[in-house]
Amino acid sequence: MTAGHSHRLIGNLVDVPARRIVPAEVTITDGRIASITEVAGPFDGYLMPGFIDAHVHVESSMLVPSEFARLAVIHGTVATVSDPHEIANVVGVPGVDFMIANGRQVPFHFFFGAPSCVPATVFETAGARIDADAVGRLLERDEVRYLSEMMDFPGVLNGHEEVMKKIAHAHRLGKPVDGHAPGLRGEQAKGYIEAGISTDHECFTSEEARDKLLHGMWILVREGSAAKNFEALIDLLHDHTDRMMLCSDDKHPDGLVEGHINMLCARAVKRGIDVFKVLQAACINPIAHYKLPVGQLRVGDPADLIVVEDLNDFRVMRTFIAGELVAEEGRSLIQRVAIDHINRFDRSPISIDDLHVPKQEEELLVIEALDGQLITRKRWMPPTVNGDACVSDATRDLLKIAVVNRYTEAPVAVAWITGTGFQRGAIAGSVAHDSHNIVAVGTTDEDLCAAVNLVIEHKGGVSLADGAHHRVLPLPIAGLMSDGDAWTVADAYATLDREAKALGSTLTAPYMTLSFMALLVIPHLKLSDLGLFDGDAFRLIR
Repeated sequence: MTAGHSHRLIGNLVDVPARRIVPAEVTITDGRIASITEVAGPFDGYLMPGFIDAHVHVESSMLVPSEFARLAVIHGTVATVSDPHEIANVVGVPGVDFMIANGRQVPFHFFFGAPSCVPATVFETAGARIDADAVGRLLERDEVRYLSEMMDFPGVLNGHEEVMKKIAHAHRLGKPVDGHAPGLRGEQAKGYIEAGISTDHECFTSEEARDKLLHGMWILVREGSAAKNFEALIDLLHDHTDRMMLCSDDKHPDGLVEGHINMLCARAVKRGIDVFKVLQAACINPIAHYKLPVGQLRVGDPADLIVVEDLNDFRVMRTFIAGELVAEEGRSLIQRVAIDHINRFDRSPISIDDLHVPKQEEELLVIEALDGQLITRKRWMPPTVNGDACVSDATRDLLKIAVVNRYTEAPVAVAWITGTGFQRGAIAGSVAHDSHNIVAVGTTDEDLCAAVNLVIEHKGGVSLADGAHHRVLPLPIAGLMSDGDAWTVADAYATLDREAKALGSTLTAPYMTLSFMALLVIPHLKLSDLGLFDGDAFRLIR
């Protein structure tokens, strides 16, 4: 739409705050809503505010922001509240700059935060460090809207000086602080919230979420590619509409092709939740909480709106951002842009000897992966011994998991995992929250070694090895994102996902679940490049 030109839309206007639907004509001039006039109907289609993902790591889509936007708009998403701490843990503040600069090149609202935990803990090797002073400088920038999820909840509860300085910077500038406190309840939750932390997207039970809501916290209902908390939390929307939002957190590219926040709205409505309550959480609450300059379908607002076929399935017919038509009938109208490259990867190939675990008689402490969850369980299992070594045993679902430092030459950390279901082969990836070293799981040392070395060869990627069959999706942008077309990347990833499941994995999202096995800030047992980590005691075990 060119400056000075007007455009008219006619349909059933969904006025979310007033909880009403009226036939109306909307006039858009210079990217803003110039007038809304009630007219005689009825009409096909519903005009409504666009969807907002209230917490997402764009990097987890394996797409740069501009490509993420090309996909998201076909589902009616007009904005994201985006935490760039994945790329920040690899390359630091220049990574945040990269995300902002790339996102600016397309008509989409990216609202980035200042990463609060780089590195996430001192119990792993990251590629960068962003201290409190650097966080303060980021927060002083107008384009940085909030302090990203404060994962160091022990640091908050114990009043750690560096942690509290980061929070103080945000408060000084009037910017909200996002939380991350899985399982925190009672007085601990109260103390965490009273430190000035306003949201949490990590609740995995309704009791935990209700506890935090009662202390004044905003709760985000998360449904991503690995962590799925929708069923546990969505019914709270009946009674807590004013303090809830919807988010994906981490969404792999094939999942983003299928749908986004629109899918969560459809599920919520089918569950019997009032449509206005659903849209309040999906379209309005993020604007209120984060003070976002996104249109709410009011006169004078930016013309950020969508046209949906109905208010049950939310099939998106058209998406407008600042008055520009960016998607129509499932087709993105956003063009590809040039993509700069940024990375940090300095590791030579590993050998099978690096994965050797000496024979032992005592039981092994084992990570139990849980499908659809980021948390794990601790298990004790007897080893399977072959000669002088403990080895993977697919018949017992007891496999080796390895984390390889990608930033420097260092010993390989090896532990044990159950719950993946693999019967043969191995998978690996340099998407390994939050420090993004290489994480891999495999049924044999040969396949495990091959999968890791595929990632090293390409300086980032996700891979699969099954005997002579090798496959890799290179991720040259920080070892996290592709420089390719969104749909091409999604197809390549979907192929890897299918092949991983063909190896026997019972996980809904094998690569996404694997990427969280190194996420130390989520209990109960994880593996970093420095060794096995007890998330309850918050210390390395060995």
